[in-house]
Amino acid sequence: QVQLVESGGRLVQAGGSLRLSCEASGRTFSMGWFRQAPGKEREFVAAKSWLGSGTFYADSVKGRFTISRDNAESTVYLQMNSLKPEDTAIYYCAARKLLIAGRSASEYDYWGQGTQVTVSS
Repeated sequence: QVQLVESGGRLVQAGGSLRLSCEASGRTFSMGWFRQAPGKEREFVAAKSWLGSGTFYADSVKGRFTISRDNAESTVYLQMNSLKPEDTAIYYCAARKLLIAGRSASEYDYWGQGTQVTVSS
């Protein structure tokens, strides 16, 4: 059984930066970040396959967010720069028991409880 715990979410001003962390208690393979704003569906943000070559982002965050991982520590990170009010959402960490990451939430097997990110104008 895999448990994921996100941390790092808080209130920040527009244009600021924030780094989210996700620690896994069990073995994981590919990892992804998703977010959900009030009244909206959960959307893909970024993902990273177990192999380093598989990294991709949603168009809305490309160039601003960076996903990385430390396999030895079973931790995945999401570095967020140039934050905008529209980035405000609950951010979720997800794990997929496959070597290749996906963009759909339905492809992931485990989820964290989420961490709130609020970007003020």
